[in-house]
Amino acid sequence: MRTKHAPIRTCLGCGRKLGKGELVRIGVKNAMPVLDESGRLHGRGAYICPRSECINLLLRKKGRLSHALRISLPREAEEGFLKGLLREKKGED
Repeated sequence: MRTKHAPIRTCLGCGRKLGKGELVRIGVKNAMPVLDESGRLHGRGAYICPRSECINLLLRKKGRLSHALRISLPREAEEGFLKGLLREKKGED
């Protein structure tokens, strides 16, 4: 019997390969990064582990998010989005 294929994605922060459902998708809306909770936002997406450590790692990798999303983002916009994501994550803990 065949098993159902589970899509594998790579975390931008730590580089671990995990199932799509275990990662958080970041998409683009109005030329700005947004958290794509439904996973159905059109266009290119990037994935990150829902852990503070991975968000901090991605913050140190300058321009990595814009490169993965293939959009030109000012560094301040990328940092602001990631820091907001980090604050949101710390609020959940």
